Amino acid sequence: MNLALFFDSLADEVPARGATALGAHVGRFVDTFPDWRAADLALIGLNEWRGSAAGAPALPAADTVRERFYALQRGAGPCRLVDLGNLRNGLTLEDTYLRLREIVAALLEHNTVPILLGGSHDLDIGQFLAYETLERPVSLTCIDARVDMVEDDDAPAEANHLRRVLMHEPNFLFNFGQLGHQQYLVPTSVLAALEKLHFETLRLGQIRDDVRQAEPLLRQADLVSFDLAALRWPEFPGYSPASPFGLTAEEAAQLCWYAGHNDLLTSIGLYGYRPDHDQHGLAAATVATMLWYFVEGYYHRRHETDFQSRRFIRYAVGLPGNPAKLVFYKAKRTEKWWMEVESLADHAVRRIVPCSYQDYLRAAQGDLPNRWILTQALLG
Repeated sequence: MNLALFFDSLADEVPARGATALGAHVGRFVDTFPDWRAADLALIGLNEWRGSAAGAPALPAADTVRERFYALQRGAGPCRLVDLGNLRNGLTLEDTYLRLREIVAALLEHNTVPILLGGSHDLDIGQFLAYETLERPVSLTCIDARVDMVEDDDAPAEANHLRRVLMHEPNFLFNFGQLGHQQYLVPTSVLAALEKLHFETLRLGQIRDDVRQAEPLLRQADLVSFDLAALRWPEFPGYSPASPFGLTAEEAAQLCWYAGHNDLLTSIGLYGYRPDHDQHGLAAATVATMLWYFVEGYYHRRHETDFQSRRFIRYAVGLPGNPAKLVFYKAKRTEKWWMEVESLADHAVRRIVPCSYQDYLRAAQGDLPNRWILTQALLG
């Protein structure tokens, strides 16, 4: 597949600012299309805003972030990152979704992780649809101040894209996690619908209490969709309408590190940045730093997926009811925890899911962790 046909090259070289700067080590589409098949990560700029009620910003979001991102210092590990340029929009918004689906699917097939940057949040429809080609259940984690499930066909796509994702047929979504929402912005009926579907949510206040609570939800994800409007305006003046509440820049960077460090994650989208609101470049610098932490997290992956290996300690916890036992796994090196969930309806069906130390402690006290209950319901 010739991906170059779908992209506009970058107008000119971004100043690398020295041999140690990240920009000096990234293959960018300026004259020659980079070899994306040999890359670990591929940055894709998006300038599609037809799904937004506010329309397109005056400046291209991805290009503005690139100036800040490539000026950052390269990390200590490898850097097999390419920049494919900016995706050409389709004739219609639906065409852009399908084009994005095809490109992300091609990258997934070659084990190259797409990093989608810019455009309205509804573009995660194309990101999600790419996973239909894998022919296996996948898990999605969304970070957003709102839960975009408006039941109005006339509403802009960015207001109801999540509803479309959750209702897609054929259904290949195993699990969904919602992070960072603000309850006064989300109808109770929407949160009740997610609960009915046995999906896990973590509101802003819970992340503020301890950002580490978000790590298991990000560790379960095959793909992450991040609406940058989840950040608070004083630290991220790059979206509309403005909000005084939300994630801090440090919390957003931490979430990107968790996502990058997830062995299973194969794509991430950072959507919604509007440079025309960003007078001093503060928001662009924040997105650039979030990208940097995602890339660093990726190159610090431990590939902890063989639970029968000596890298793990296995814990069996007895319970008074059904099930009579829960099995946990703790990685010796990172001290991360997983929990084995065996279907009560079919004992041949089981899944090992990320969990926290608190889940283990709850089981040790004789109680079923809520994460086990939700996963059991999903297994049917």
